[in-house]
Amino acid sequence: MAEKTAAKPGKKTRRKTSRPVLAGKRRLRRAGKWALRIIGGVAGFLLALILLFGLVINPPVNIYQMQESWRLGGLDRSWADWDEIAPVMARSVVAAEDANFCSHWGFDMAAIRAAIAAGGNRGGSTITQQVVKNVFLWHGRTYLRKAMEAGLTPGVELFWSKRRILEVYLNVAEFDEGVFGVQAAARHYFGVDARDLSALQAARLAAILPDPKGRSASKPSSFVRSRTRAIISGAETIAADGRSACFEG
Repeated sequence: MAEKTAAKPGKKTRRKTSRPVLAGKRRLRRAGKWALRIIGGVAGFLLALILLFGLVINPPVNIYQMQESWRLGGLDRSWADWDEIAPVMARSVVAAEDANFCSHWGFDMAAIRAAIAAGGNRGGSTITQQVVKNVFLWHGRTYLRKAMEAGLTPGVELFWSKRRILEVYLNVAEFDEGVFGVQAAARHYFGVDARDLSALQAARLAAILPDPKGRSASKPSSFVRSRTRAIISGAETIAADGRSACFEG
């Protein structure tokens, strides 16, 4: 009879991991690496755009403007450099939209708390946040857009001057259906250039924000008239107390 070979003592058999499990882990690792590369690539691209638009060129047509152009068959859109815009226009939009523009770093925490307390019925976005949304992102209340807006806003505040932020804002804001930028708005409503806007005209344009399709600067409702008076007073106040110094000094 053949003798049975005895098992060697002290040696444990190792459980082998199945090939499908190993392959699954490798796929997860590869997917994770590609996800990080994509996120890094998008972040790098957006940082490059922030630097480019802040220091070299003016932002081209944005996503929302392209959508409106397709819908309307064209846009009334003009760019005006800072020295081609009446100073009172800049003060008016700051007084209307972001009175603490010179003192915050992109987020107005007091305005955000007030918006939360009001149950979301009022906006807490700063001019910088609106620039980020209009230039780099898209319109719509989604968590992804708000998260990207929150991530990009400090970058714009870091690399752009306050004057540049305000200049871009005035040139990408919508003032009527298909009418973008303060130069186009001044011609559209009053037949003048942006540099020639009066205090009343500038306040009227600021008063129709952020609802330019529901309000008119040339045929103002009682609400727009009341808001215009408040903006004229506010623009005078921020000039007197120094809150316009960051873009006028």
